Amino acid sequence: MSPARIAALLAGLWAGMILAVGLIGAPAAFAVLATKAEAGRVAGRMFSVEAPASLALAMLIFLLERRRVRDEGGTQFSTEMLLALGALFCTVAGYYAVLPVMDAVRAGQSGVSFATLHIVSTAFFALKGLLVLALAWRLSRPKAS
Repeated sequence: MSPARIAALLAGLWAGMILAVGLIGAPAAFAVLATKAEAGRVAGRMFSVEAPASLALAMLIFLLERRRVRDEGGTQFSTEMLLALGALFCTVAGYYAVLPVMDAVRAGQSGVSFATLHIVSTAFFALKGLLVLALAWRLSRPKAS
């Protein structure tokens, strides 16, 4: 299997994971569980699994795309590489930078509002989803003859 096909498969799986967590898992937790605190813990657990998976998938796709570009003699940074790097940035910023501040707010250690941080975190997650969907779309398109 070629690196391009593997990258397309990984991007499709990645997009599916993001959509499942964001559109099914987290909303279902808040709809079914008795308290917002319980639902928040369940959603937090889903995001704690999704974030490292996103890091790994972003790096794998980036490396596969870099190999493809090198083999085909294309430009150093393709659109697909930039989409993967953008999604990687959204993961790092949204989960690994904003979430610790949200935890500090919950513990009463910060002056920023939890709602504002939640909006920022959600925006990074949504942007990552759009970037990964665009990446999967671009990687799965037929190659020009």
